[in-house]
Amino acid sequence: MPKLAHREWGEEKGGSPLVILHGMLGSSRNWQTAGRDLAQWFRVFALDLRNHGESFHAWEMDYATLAADVLAWMDEEGIERAHVLGHSMGGKVAMRLAMDHADRVRRLVVVDIAPRAYPGSHGLNFGAMRRIDPAAVRSRSEAEELIAHDVLDWGMRQFLLTNLERRKEGVGFRWVIHLEALTAALPVLEASSLRAGETHAGEVLFVVGGRSSYFLPGDEDGVRRHFPQVQWLRLEASGHNPHFDAREDFVCAVAGFLRA
Repeated sequence: MPKLAHREWGEEKGGSPLVILHGMLGSSRNWQTAGRDLAQWFRVFALDLRNHGESFHAWEMDYATLAADVLAWMDEEGIERAHVLGHSMGGKVAMRLAMDHADRVRRLVVVDIAPRAYPGSHGLNFGAMRRIDPAAVRSRSEAEELIAHDVLDWGMRQFLLTNLERRKEGVGFRWVIHLEALTAALPVLEASSLRAGETHAGEVLFVVGGRSSYFLPGDEDGVRRHFPQVQWLRLEASGHNPHFDAREDFVCAVAGFLRA
């Protein structure tokens, strides 16, 4: 199996390793600023999960497989144990990794996602993206017009279109992501990555955006059932992306938790 692509910040020999896992349709690129901030204290590795960013494409796409990819990457890098931070879908991967290989995870940070199912949470965006023929698109603005009717939020449109890359030869664009594989896997990816009764005894920080709809009343009880040593950080001014919306507070709190 090919190795996951990654970006790295921090001294090669200094600092504890911190592995960052991005969310659905994201990539390591989304973590460049916060990653560099965290590199004051850690050797930071932001990975591209399979079918995202610069990593390989494959049809198999479930949480056990995604966690195994991360473990294989750690083995190849010679990283015995690391702090692991996962955002959104990456948080689900991080939780699965902690359950399957607790001995490889020092401390866990889960950002704005709960250990439950999120049915239908990505269908509209995927439908809009699938209506684009990237080879026929002449500009990003044209692509944006094609999805504007379905994706009303300007910021979300820009985020989705970060996955559109101009072809090196000829005209038009291509999807960086494996859109077909991700679409086929949506029912699995929108489900919980954990099974009933599973617990992780290690120290865990759950970060919640105060303006986010991803964490609902009652989700805290579900978290505690799986992670009895949980700590909480609620960033009231943040939406689903606290590493953007409240970056300084987010970085300070995460660093404090991991260094305690």
